[in-house]
Amino acid sequence: MTTVAGIAQDMAARALTWLHANRHRGALGDGGIAGDPDAYKALTETALAACLVLRDGAAGSREAALARNLLDFCWDQLQEGALLYDRLLRHPLLTDALEGYAHFARAGYRHPGVERLIPHLAATGIVTLVEHVPNRRLAVANALRITGHGQALEAAHWETLARATWLGSTPAPWHIDWMTGYHLTHTVFHLTDWGARPDGLPEDVAAHLTRWLPVWIDIWTETCQFDLVGELLLVDSCLLRPHADPADWQCLAQRQHSDGLMPRDGNPVDDDPVIRFKGHQHTTIVAAVAGTVALTRALDRAGDGSGTGLLAPAHGDRPQ
Repeated sequence: MTTVAGIAQDMAARALTWLHANRHRGALGDGGIAGDPDAYKALTETALAACLVLRDGAAGSREAALARNLLDFCWDQLQEGALLYDRLLRHPLLTDALEGYAHFARAGYRHPGVERLIPHLAATGIVTLVEHVPNRRLAVANALRITGHGQALEAAHWETLARATWLGSTPAPWHIDWMTGYHLTHTVFHLTDWGARPDGLPEDVAAHLTRWLPVWIDIWTETCQFDLVGELLLVDSCLLRPHADPADWQCLAQRQHSDGLMPRDGNPVDDDPVIRFKGHQHTTIVAAVAGTVALTRALDRAGDGSGTGLLAPAHGDRPQ
């Protein structure tokens, strides 16, 4: 497979297979969210990868089934949303519960208590109420949009939120470091809702990315920062007109292990299964998400020539 669609499809399928096969290693400990915050974060990130597979409808039936099983597992670990409700009720300024809940809600998983809380939080101005870094405020805004409570966020509000970020000022491209790279990727993810709204980027920001994204991909590929490379390739897929260089995708795909694991960097991967999981789960999630969105955008462009929409979802709601 030498096309971006082919490479992306294979990468995402293998990554999803690995995440599913190793899902029980990510179970939440007895201490719940507070006692195991890393596992909690990983559960919501896994839910993100799975819900996008179902949202976009580009994967095969096998991958769709794996995604649904992963969502069921993650939802069960969070006590069918009860842990998210308790966290949001007791700590309304900890918006991670709202952000994580949005991934489940997108796939049809709902908790009545959380559903009652979200409108209240939206009315209090939760997007700007918390002293988050700018791209994190976009995450909260997108969570409200996904859950159906983003009506108050007008276009001008999104523009203000976008301009407050590093990327929103279209800075000199060499004024970037590793962490800023992640800030820019998440700015794009939330403005475009993970590739569903490529026109959500301001035109000058999109032009800035079109010009400099290939350079940044080259830099972090050369330094073997594969986690960030995966996120940057995902950013490219979120653009209205992706660069979609097969060579970039092939370079990352060649790093993926035969079992589907995607290493985070160029260092040797430990043989211990627990260390392997904890050290490389995030990058494998990135591979699943990047491959899913890239495949969808490629097929969408081939289907209607615009690249601005999504394929019809294969599974829009959770089976009752």
